[in-house]
Amino acid sequence: MARFQDIVGQEQIKEHLQNALTMGKISHAYIINGEKSSGKEFIARVFSMALQCEQEGDRPCQECRRCKQALSDNQPDIIRVTHEKPGTISVDDVREQVNGNIHIKPYSSPYKIYIINEAEKMTPQAQNALLKTLEEPPAYAVILLLTANVNSLLQTILSRCVILNIKPVQDGLMREYLMRTLQIPDYKAEVCIAFARGNVGKAKMLASSEDFDTVKSEVLSLMKYIKDMDISEVIAAIKKIGEFKMDVNDYLDIISVWYRDVLLFKATRDVNHLVFREEIQNIRKVAERTSYEGIESVLQALEKAKNRLNANVNLELTIELLLLEIKDNG
Repeated sequence: MARFQDIVGQEQIKEHLQNALTMGKISHAYIINGEKSSGKEFIARVFSMALQCEQEGDRPCQECRRCKQALSDNQPDIIRVTHEKPGTISVDDVREQVNGNIHIKPYSSPYKIYIINEAEKMTPQAQNALLKTLEEPPAYAVILLLTANVNSLLQTILSRCVILNIKPVQDGLMREYLMRTLQIPDYKAEVCIAFARGNVGKAKMLASSEDFDTVKSEVLSLMKYIKDMDISEVIAAIKKIGEFKMDVNDYLDIISVWYRDVLLFKATRDVNHLVFREEIQNIRKVAERTSYEGIESVLQALEKAKNRLNANVNLELTIELLLLEIKDNG
């Protein structure tokens, strides 16, 4: 289903969009800004359906012809702008898919809606082409720009759009969603929430990822035994990372959460707030042998590793330097 009540958290955005629908005060352009997998696409989907819905009252109804078309991605007046070149939305993409037909009236609906996902990938020329349309849009046009980086958009575009910022979802709401809607057991939900940091889409992806469970087991095993491993075994563990279909940042996050648990236990001796509670014996062991300075060194090394990967430094070299730091200090 795709209704406003299915959006987890984001009360301010829901209230803004529902008020706009109730009062009939729809803006010509909206920016939905939030990190990857945070729910931008789902919010755009619900709002688009609600705009086209044929019913009065609680929209989208999910039952009328236009809602059913939208649910199956066949609504002719909801247009998703695509781009052929990976990483770039070109001026031609905008001209051909937006500017070229926006002045043709909607086929069968009150609005003609354009959804531009990953809007941060628009080149400056593409943004300037879109700006011409935003300056004088037809009365029926609504443009939804979804972006993970609102600062990449021109100030002239920002000034002509309503900006809606996605906020991190509270742990309690995430827990309820994962356990009730997705039937995830509580111990698994806790781990997913710790990694998702308020991002519902990421929590959902982790909860259903077999790779995540496998990688988590591999990383925890490495953290437990790294002190006793020789260099060749550490190198073998690094090579294994490339076999997983997971973002390497998720791999680093598992190490971060492990050391967060070690630090928390060292400081408080409290088991209840640990993410990896089932590993308490090993967490205790690491906490007892590692100094606060050692843990701090590891956390700094993790930050350095992330920065190196963002700067496209070789993956294996980056992880090798990190694991050697952990071996020495962890």
